[in-house]
Amino acid sequence: MDWRPGLRAWRGGLLTGAAGAVRASGEAVHAASSIRHRQMIFDQELRRNPAELSRILVHELFHFAWVRLSNDTRRSWGALLVLEMARRARGELGWSAEWRKRLLVATSGSARGRRWSEYACESFCDTAAWLYAGAGEHAEFTLAARWSEARRAWFAALEARHPAGLRI
Repeated sequence: MDWRPGLRAWRGGLLTGAAGAVRASGEAVHAASSIRHRQMIFDQELRRNPAELSRILVHELFHFAWVRLSNDTRRSWGALLVLEMARRARGELGWSAEWRKRLLVATSGSARGRRWSEYACESFCDTAAWLYAGAGEHAEFTLAARWSEARRAWFAALEARHPAGLRI
């Protein structure tokens, strides 16, 4: 775990410090994870907001859980997302999933390919943060209660199948 100022995602990389703070291109981000290097980097500003730090930390931890899920489990999560999209569910449980979902909808993306995989992963991590970080209300929680509760049930079923938990 590392702390850096001015985090921005740009061209698949991460800019930090003065370069990240002043660069106009790229997307400001709160944190990033590298599964391969077993590393998480957080923007220093999160130290000033413990509730937001908790939400972002849980999200980042669940990136490590996502890669350890079986293919069947990831497909099951994807099936839930396909159902939501078929029923035109709007909103998400975090911005990282929200903007990827909007991109899929705008491009008529299918439940295949890199964009879909990124959306599925981010929605999984955002949902976990919504469930486990104790954030309560948040401006980024825009998914309707009907769909949020379906996701809660999906996670409950996952926990029931793995009572010892996922090794992260």
